[in-house]
Amino acid sequence: MSKINSLFLDIGGVLLTNGWDRNSRKQAMDKFQLDPVETEERHHLTFDTYEEGKLTLDEYLSRVVFYTDRKFTKQQFKEFMLSQSAPFPEMIELIVALKAKYQLKIAIVNNEGRELNEHRIRHYNLNRFVDFYISSCFVHFRKPDADIYKIALDIAQVKPEEVIYLEDRQMFVDVALGLGLNAICHKHYESTREQLAAHGLVL
Repeated sequence: MSKINSLFLDIGGVLLTNGWDRNSRKQAMDKFQLDPVETEERHHLTFDTYEEGKLTLDEYLSRVVFYTDRKFTKQQFKEFMLSQSAPFPEMIELIVALKAKYQLKIAIVNNEGRELNEHRIRHYNLNRFVDFYISSCFVHFRKPDADIYKIALDIAQVKPEEVIYLEDRQMFVDVALGLGLNAICHKHYESTREQLAAHGLVL
């Protein structure tokens, strides 16, 4: 019998593509003819604050894109941002099946701004298998701050050794390992499925 009773999951890079990563921003800069150096600098100066839930998406865009007159609207730009997400169906199906078989608690532990996060949750119906969300925009801590994992453990009321955490960034995996979680750096479906099976979560 597996001692694991909970899965903590990132969204971007694990269940879905990243919501607003370097590639998406490059496409936006090309499409909307934005200055890449200025846009990236403004993004990096303010995006952490947005992900911590201390700015709205409109405020983020006002600082990064709409600090000067544009030939397009905020709504057009937001629609483009929201269109960038896509699911990883195999990974979603794997988590749904493991939850059903082992009666696992499923928690999201991710960095994301509120509007992007809520859109992705709704659009891909993550609520059908996720029990709760420890998202940076909700708890005002961002990975790699260890407190976000501690909050997740407290809310789930589980011990670190009872959790498997799936994450695609090695630094965040290392932080979780340091707290005693069983953390897996997700690269692709097959290797992650094998590592989950090694922990006793076998389909």
